[in-house]
Amino acid sequence: MRARLTLWYVCVLAIVLSVYAAFTVLFLHVSLREGLDQGLDAELDRVEDALVAGPDGSIRLGGHDEGGSLVEVWSPEGALLLRRPEQAGQALGAPRVDAGGITYESLRTPSGVALRALSRIRRVGQRDVLVRVAMSEEPLLHELRELEAGLLVGLPLAIAIAGLGGHWLAKRTLAPIDTMARHAERLTADTLGERLPVDNPRDELGQLARVFNVALARIEESFARLRRFSADVSHELRTPLTAIRSVGEVGLGGRRTESEYRETIGSILEEADRLTVMVDTLLALSRADAGEVRLHFEPVDLAALAREVAAHLAVLAEEKEQELEVAAAEGVVVPADRLVVRQALVNVVDNAIKYSPPGSTIRVAVSGDAAAGRIEVADQGPGIGPEHRERIFERFYRIDTGRSRGQGGAGLGLSLAEWAMAAHAGRIEVESADGRGSTFRLSLPRGVAAAGQPAR
Repeated sequence: MRARLTLWYVCVLAIVLSVYAAFTVLFLHVSLREGLDQGLDAELDRVEDALVAGPDGSIRLGGHDEGGSLVEVWSPEGALLLRRPEQAGQALGAPRVDAGGITYESLRTPSGVALRALSRIRRVGQRDVLVRVAMSEEPLLHELRELEAGLLVGLPLAIAIAGLGGHWLAKRTLAPIDTMARHAERLTADTLGERLPVDNPRDELGQLARVFNVALARIEESFARLRRFSADVSHELRTPLTAIRSVGEVGLGGRRTESEYRETIGSILEEADRLTVMVDTLLALSRADAGEVRLHFEPVDLAALAREVAAHLAVLAEEKEQELEVAAAEGVVVPADRLVVRQALVNVVDNAIKYSPPGSTIRVAVSGDAAAGRIEVADQGPGIGPEHRERIFERFYRIDTGRSRGQGGAGLGLSLAEWAMAAHAGRIEVESADGRGSTFRLSLPRGVAAAGQPAR
């Protein structure tokens, strides 16, 4: 990157300096040429004042002629009337006059001397003649050659110095990137707590380092959640496996009656069912995380869905002498995957039954407006403290610190419900307080965007 930046810098600088040098040479050439033309004009006026016509029709220079320039006088017919004696071998050549009677031209003598000539028609005596005056262009060309030589030497030198300076500046500017790269190479899964150095948080590289540090913080958090998840999975799987092994060892410890063997096998099957449910839920969440779950949207009547779920779980509520009450507004229809939303609602209502005391009432209410349809599940359980409220949707998170399995469940139901709402561009919220029960609210949008995805 330093080499590319330096190369681009040198190329752009070379182009800019070359264009500037070309315009400088052109400007100086035009300026010197204009000065020479003004001198020619003044010299021509002086020569014209010094011209004298002889009685025989000849033309000569009077006593005021000071010399110093090349002078020729030509007749309109093209005959040479006058040439200074000292300019032998430096003839100006045949005259050429434009329509205005005045001509500036650059020419060379037979000896190779560069001249700038001015020709003008002038009346001397009784006749019109063409007066030509010329001065050497060598001083002008000499100054231009000196300037060009200086530029040919100075420009490469200036570009080389600028290139070295640009490379040093690029190296100094990009040094924080080298530092960040070396620091990032040392990062491992065990050193994610380290952060990239930020020399100047206000410049672009400082902002880049800040963004990387934010990303590292998120990765560190993800690793921590993954470690917790792995530990929780190990714990949750070990418990039923240990129970199965213990029950099997007890069953094999001696001769049992048929009813005892049946009870042993039933306990093993119960733990196996619990393992199956947990594994199926984990697979569903894993597929959801990988984006492999394809939702099949259809119009879903939330009132009918709430009654169906309540009827499905009524047996569990009756075992605890609970009342499962449904208050549903009719006509609340949303586009959704019915099976996914049904499973989410089953998980929420099942939690309410598990954590509500015997004889309590669990209320399922359906409402909606033009934007969304909502299902609220309110229980009369112990409530959820504020320290748990933000974490209850985490996988394997349970409020009971002893991780009691008396009420069943592995802490995955609410995680699955949260994913289901997010997949429909909806949301799940909880309102609760210690000792006052909890209310879970599932909201689903009533519009569907293109390609069968939920409107956002």
